[in-house]
Amino acid sequence: MLRSMITATNTMTQLQKQLDTISHNMANINTTGYKRRETNFQELLFQQFNNQPINGKEIGRLTPNGIRQGVGAKLSHTSLLLTQGSIQSTDRALDLALTKYNQFFEVQVDGEGTVHYTRDGSFHLSPLADGTDYVQIVTSEGFPVMSEEGPIILADTISELQFSDNGELTVKYQDGTSENFNLSIAQINRPQLLQSAGNNKYSLPNLDELNVNQADVFGIVERGDISIVQGALEQSNVSLEKEMTELINMQRSYQFNGKSISIADQMMGLVNGIR
Repeated sequence: MLRSMITATNTMTQLQKQLDTISHNMANINTTGYKRRETNFQELLFQQFNNQPINGKEIGRLTPNGIRQGVGAKLSHTSLLLTQGSIQSTDRALDLALTKYNQFFEVQVDGEGTVHYTRDGSFHLSPLADGTDYVQIVTSEGFPVMSEEGPIILADTISELQFSDNGELTVKYQDGTSENFNLSIAQINRPQLLQSAGNNKYSLPNLDELNVNQADVFGIVERGDISIVQGALEQSNVSLEKEMTELINMQRSYQFNGKSISIADQMMGLVNGIR
C-alpha cells in the first residue's frame, strides 16, 4: 500500500507541471505569434520481479515473464509546436506576419548584441535616446528589430514604409529620397532547442556545451525563401478545444491517482485494525 501511495504521489506532482503548461497555453491564446507547448511523459524506474520458474513458460501469455512494478511517471520535456497560426489582416504598415513555420524575426535585447527570436511581428517606431531626429523599428517591448546590417535606424521624416514579401524594406521620406533595408530572418531547423526568454521571445542555449553545430540549428536563408505578409499578424496556434481536452484528461488522471492514495490509506487502516 505504501508503494502505491508513493507511485501516485510522484505522478501527481508531475501532472501539476502539465497543468502549468496547459494554463500557460490558454493564457496566451490571444498572444500574437505565440506557439503552444505540449507535454511529454516517460516512465520512472521500475523493479523487475522474476517469479516464474527457470525457463518456465505460461501457455497463452503475451507479455514478458515477470512483474514490473514502477514508481510513477515524470514529465520528461515539453515540445514547442511551430504549426502556423491564422493570419489576421490589420492594414497597419508595421505589422508583419511570417508565413513559414520555422522562420523568426531577430531582435537585439541588450547593448552587447545578444539576439533573440520571435514570431511577433507587431512593430513600432521609437525615437532614439540620444536626442537626435532619428527613430528605429522596435518590438512592442522596445527591443530593436534587426536587419542584415544591424538595428534599423531611420530619419523621422518618413512618408511611407513598404515591406516586400521577401523581407526587403523600402523607406520613403518626405523630401523624395528613399532607403532600403533587408530584414534579418533566422530559420531554425531544430526548434526544440529554443528556450522561452519571456515577452514572447526565444533564445538558444550554449550550443558548444551541447556539442551542437550552428549549421545544424540555423538553415541558410536566401532572400527568396522568406515569406512575409505586410499589414497582417500571425495569431496564436493554441486551440481552446484541444487545451480543454488536455485539461480534462489531466484532471481525470489526477483524480485517479488521488483515489489510489485514498484506497491505499483505507487498506492500511483495515490492516492495522486486523492487527
